[in-house]
Amino acid sequence: MPFRFCTFSKRRIAAVKSIEGVLKMGLFDKMKEPVFLKEATSTREHLEKLEELAPKVDPSMKKQIEKEIKLLSIGLFGEDNIAFELKNSGMPMYIMRDLYIEANGLSAQIDYIIVTRKIIFVVECKNLIGDIDIDREGNFIRKYKLFGKSVKEGIYSPVTQNERHLEVIRQKRLETKGNILTKTLFNKNFDNNYQSVVVLANPKSVLNVRYANKDIKKQVIRADQLNRYIKDKLDKSKNVTANDREFEELANSLLSMHQKKEFDYSKYVMAAAKTPAEKPERKVESIPATKEVSKPKEVSKPKTKAVTKTFNKDSKTEIEEKLKDFRLQKSREEKIKPYYVFNNKQMEDLISKNPKDKKALLKVDGFGPKKVEKYGEEILGILST
Repeated sequence: MPFRFCTFSKRRIAAVKSIEGVLKMGLFDKMKEPVFLKEATSTREHLEKLEELAPKVDPSMKKQIEKEIKLLSIGLFGEDNIAFELKNSGMPMYIMRDLYIEANGLSAQIDYIIVTRKIIFVVECKNLIGDIDIDREGNFIRKYKLFGKSVKEGIYSPVTQNERHLEVIRQKRLETKGNILTKTLFNKNFDNNYQSVVVLANPKSVLNVRYANKDIKKQVIRADQLNRYIKDKLDKSKNVTANDREFEELANSLLSMHQKKEFDYSKYVMAAAKTPAEKPERKVESIPATKEVSKPKEVSKPKTKAVTKTFNKDSKTEIEEKLKDFRLQKSREEKIKPYYVFNNKQMEDLISKNPKDKKALLKVDGFGPKKVEKYGEEILGILST
């Protein structure tokens, strides 16, 4: 009898363990298809607002606003291609589109975060015209034809850009960790759990990674390869598979990091407000001509506008990207927080004042003699490009 009791107990324990194993494998999980937790994008709202302002702006702003509308339209088309691929993946995943996150003076505008049961994918979408080559040093070279002529140019690395996005996510997630142990474990497993992928959304682009190093090859794909890429990564991953509850909680916690970003339309609104109705002020000319006739010239002060136009030759967005990349690089080299180099508010002041030398750089918020001596040359070099 004891023998039979013992045998029955062992079988019972084995059965219980088997059921637990099935539950852990997720065979009873209900979620089987992709779900968009956030599909709306602020890019569409921004584009609609610019299209509304375009007919009203001053002629001097016409080209600038038209260029911005074109770039936003191209980017939106690429993101829509990725949304289509993900909706038809047939895989259980939570998808969030267009998230804006801030942490410790850093910020990131992330095209997609895809949460699966094993890995979180952070996606940077690029809808580039032309073919893309990646060389041994990780440089991205774009080749295309313009008016019958072949053009070859370097572009800002989307891999580097997405590394910065991952760093912002890491910093933001660390804020939710309660003690040193959980923070240490999170940092230790971060690279395994959060993975970067750059997706080229233009179906006509040819991607040449023949000479690219292994790490970059793993991160850059075409949009039509995205679903297969995710599946392969999940098949090879040894991470623990999350059940429905854990899966959903993680996705919602990532979504909660998103902040609504307000766009600044003041430069366009101010230009739009300049209607012919303002010009009657020139009635000053009807004042009897005297030696004081030079006064009307003083009122117009055209030189103030010329300074703004000179600055607008450089894309503000591109300068921000370069400054953020520089900040992240220095923080890693010196093992300090990125905002110790300069925070977002100081960066805005830096771009606004656009200093040409170290003396002018000292007038920027947060830049004392030591910081100017340490970073001045490189920052001035970035601003002058």
